[in-house]
Amino acid sequence: MKFTMGVRAPPRLLELASQSLLQNEALAIVALEELPTELFPPLFMAAFAGRHTQALKAMVQAWPFPCLPLGALMKDHQPHLETFQAVLDGLDILLGQEVRPRRWKLQVLDLRQNTHQDFWTLWSGIKASVCSLLVPEPAQPMQKRCKVEAQVVLKPAQAPVEVLVDLCLKEDTLDETISYLLKKAKQRRSLLHLRCQKLRIFTMPMQSIRRILKVVQLDSIQDLEVNCIWKLATLGRFVPHLGRMGNLRRLLLSRIHILPRTTPDQEEHFVDQLTIQFLNLPHLQKLYLDSISFLEGRLHQVLRCLKTPLETLWITNCLISESDLAYLSQCPSVSQLKDLGLSGVNLTSLSLEPLKVLIEWTSATLQDLDLDECGIMDSQFSALLPALSCCSQLTTFSFCGNPISMAVLESLLHHTMGLSKLSHVLYPSPLESYEDVRGTLHLGLLAQLHARLKRLLCESGRSSMVWVSASPCPHCGEQIFYDTEPILCPCYMPA
Repeated sequence: MKFTMGVRAPPRLLELASQSLLQNEALAIVALEELPTELFPPLFMAAFAGRHTQALKAMVQAWPFPCLPLGALMKDHQPHLETFQAVLDGLDILLGQEVRPRRWKLQVLDLRQNTHQDFWTLWSGIKASVCSLLVPEPAQPMQKRCKVEAQVVLKPAQAPVEVLVDLCLKEDTLDETISYLLKKAKQRRSLLHLRCQKLRIFTMPMQSIRRILKVVQLDSIQDLEVNCIWKLATLGRFVPHLGRMGNLRRLLLSRIHILPRTTPDQEEHFVDQLTIQFLNLPHLQKLYLDSISFLEGRLHQVLRCLKTPLETLWITNCLISESDLAYLSQCPSVSQLKDLGLSGVNLTSLSLEPLKVLIEWTSATLQDLDLDECGIMDSQFSALLPALSCCSQLTTFSFCGNPISMAVLESLLHHTMGLSKLSHVLYPSPLESYEDVRGTLHLGLLAQLHARLKRLLCESGRSSMVWVSASPCPHCGEQIFYDTEPILCPCYMPA
């Protein structure tokens, strides 16, 4: 019989050893000086789960890796406030020292929950993979190592530590852990740099938002969502911060409205305040504008300050004019679009010739097109079909909620047969599937028409292409999706 011995002891033994050591917390702290590097993560996990606050403080100061991925650990172990505070207090003590500990290598405290998922399992002996950022430096010969360590002891502690966190600002009060983090970042502003890649802003007073942003390194923000019911004047108080987010890649602005008493000059001033900040966003690739009340007649004003071509442009639930659509069709910033969304933009009374030109212009790059709930009629839709047939990269096309006939759907199918990458089409229930002018959907008729489209797909050799119908439920208004069988909403289900 042959036995194979693993490189590391089984995880259970590491856990038992860590728990045993932590039974005497003072002894555990003293032992950190000589503790093997590979025992730090399992000991830290045990201390975190067991709320050994003093041990945590000491371990942060002696952490032998460049990064401490605390967020990944917090995802699996709901942190107690005192436990989280202990980690930050340990970091605070470290930053207050003129000379940092011999074994210290910490550069980044990562509080994001979806990064470095493998670290804790790797160093607990569960998974054999490598994470270069987190692997300690190679062992040096003893004599050489002692010299290096002596140099480190004499070196002043000046290098700042970065804290990586994704922030979601809601309501008037913050989570206690985030409040404590902001407090520490404010106290150690020169040595503790708070970097936030993703920032979500919901309901929170502007004064609180601005106070928080003073602590954050604004050039670290790459993804920003402003999803508030803001007046245009309120947005004007925020945009100076936006202009300092020089590495922003994705921006969503939603539900910005104008008060009735706002004069045209005031409105123009606030819009200028916003758009001029786009000059400071050279890396912006994705722009989402949702329910923006000032957009009609001003799309050129918003887009002209963009410095680089966009990959994604969504203008949803907004009013736009024919001149806006015309400008969009020739705007340099949209020439390389991969994702275009105009959902909820009423196009019924507009000429779609500019939209046709835009689709043709972006046909070499466009991958996703969303024209849901645009009020597009048969004649308008038919005019777009030649342009759609040129979109060689198109993978998804959605145009639910438009009054389209079966004949036009069949024409769309024939025009898009040559698009080898098109895999998903979401279409409205054709006009022929309604029983009356009041819009009562007949599921039997819908099934017949859908079966006909399926048959045409099979006959054309494109049976793998997914065509899904979406229509409002006749009873409650919720969407019904139909592929081979209807996916009914709960009001259809027996009690």
